[in-house]
Amino acid sequence: MQSSYWLTRVRLESGFQLEEGQVMGTTTELAHIHIEQGVITEIVRGGKLPETIEPMWDAEELLLLPSLTEKHVHLDKTLMGTRWQAVRPAAGVPGRCEVEKQVLPSLPLSVEERAEKLLRTLLGYGSTNVRTHVDIYPEAGLSNLEGVEQVLLAHRNQLSYEIVAFPQHGLLRSGAAGLVKDAMRQGANLVGGVDPATVDGDMERSLQAMVEIAVMFEAGIDLHLHDAGEVGAGTIQRLAELTLEAGLVGKVAVSHAFSLGDIEPARLKELSALLQEAGITIITSVPLRRAMPPVPELRQYGVDVAVGCDNIYDTWQPFGNGDVLERAGRLAERFGWSSEFKLSRALQYVTDGRLPLDDDGHPIWPKAGDRADMMLVQAGCSAEAVARRSARKAVFYNGKLVAGQVHRSSQLSSL
Repeated sequence: MQSSYWLTRVRLESGFQLEEGQVMGTTTELAHIHIEQGVITEIVRGGKLPETIEPMWDAEELLLLPSLTEKHVHLDKTLMGTRWQAVRPAAGVPGRCEVEKQVLPSLPLSVEERAEKLLRTLLGYGSTNVRTHVDIYPEAGLSNLEGVEQVLLAHRNQLSYEIVAFPQHGLLRSGAAGLVKDAMRQGANLVGGVDPATVDGDMERSLQAMVEIAVMFEAGIDLHLHDAGEVGAGTIQRLAELTLEAGLVGKVAVSHAFSLGDIEPARLKELSALLQEAGITIITSVPLRRAMPPVPELRQYGVDVAVGCDNIYDTWQPFGNGDVLERAGRLAERFGWSSEFKLSRALQYVTDGRLPLDDDGHPIWPKAGDRADMMLVQAGCSAEAVARRSARKAVFYNGKLVAGQVHRSSQLSSL
């Protein structure tokens, strides 16, 4: 696909259909979109395509949506491509870590081969921005990082990515601080951690170590936090305080944060104010059988929230298919968002906040000047795409087709 072309007969959302003041549907219109050097430069709505000698590709009236962001995945952990095996019994996070240390080195496929299979799956479902955690611990050294980096570099023209140096077995517990620093020198973008109070056994020292490394490398933090109740809440509070003190505002995330779902409303409000001030993002995989962050309340308090698939068929979970749009649908199910308006809003949690329409129904994406990171979906509107997990027919990154297909258009088209 050339660097300058027209994508014709694209379906775009144009507004909300109201009945007695309530959103009852979404209106759409057809348009032609011009893309040049990875950027949308012109949108022709309701008229004939200008005379052009540039290539034309036919969207066949499919819906155009922003491509997806997979905010939490583990490329190095997946068992994809290997013989089926369910999860083995283990006692807690430490026990699960020991199982993983035994299983992964024994697999017939390398970390590169398994990561490649999962990454291609993510691309096929529309994810063109991926944040992957990569295990860093003494027995593995930097081998997982090196393998995942190799795969990501090979796909650097198909997606953007971030790597979290993740001391899965505990930053303090496994003595991994030096290795995490080495990982940051070798290309990791964020400092990871896990359950400072229970896995590491010293919340303050663990958090201080994470923040120290982040400051040293001018990087961000993404902390795995499974601890429930006040143990987890206290960890979030202290991380937010340290974030403010260290000047890391807007560069920190807490993944899972189950404790936010089982504390009192007053405590949630207090923590939310601190999270908002520190610019900390909460990332959830939308678990089904345990407390999870109360997304509606967090958004009401101004806290950023994102959704990721997390484990995708590995030694921790046998489930998952790599479709983060499916997780957006699960989020909607979990909180009872079944109306047209609420379903349409659920898309923002898997697109870095990008939505075709604002809350008042005004078109805000795509616009001339936007990067052409987008996907063609077999749906009538974004609400349907979320609810029905609609098929992605073509995925574009920086204007380049990276998954699926579109057909060449042979003639000028009127709308």
